Amino acid sequence: MATIPLTLVAGGENHKYTVEVARTTTEQARGLMLRKTMARDHGMIFPLAVAREADFWMEGTYLPLDIVFIAPDRTVRRIAANAVPFSRAEITSGGPVSAVLELNAGEAARIGLRPGDKVSYTLN
Repeated sequence: MATIPLTLVAGGENHKYTVEVARTTTEQARGLMLRKTMARDHGMIFPLAVAREADFWMEGTYLPLDIVFIAPDRTVRRIAANAVPFSRAEITSGGPVSAVLELNAGEAARIGLRPGDKVSYTLN
């Protein structure tokens, strides 16, 4: 998958990441499943063609993750912190989103990310 730079603005500071872009239905269905490690400053973004309510689950995913739901105005709508590996529980966005970002569990808390914080990225 292609990667892009992404910046989260939390607590007045810029936090930079390199994220893989899951564009296709197949890439989005697989996500980070079966991966056992990921660098702290990496993640995966799932852009949605049309803003909508999004549901995720962790089946087949080894890594505990923070799932960041991004509103159409590129702000954080919701953070599902420390999603449990292999869980089939639905994790919902709580409203329409235009993208979903997966980071290592604990990363959102580490940088102080909160709903309303800005997300900056450009899709190629």
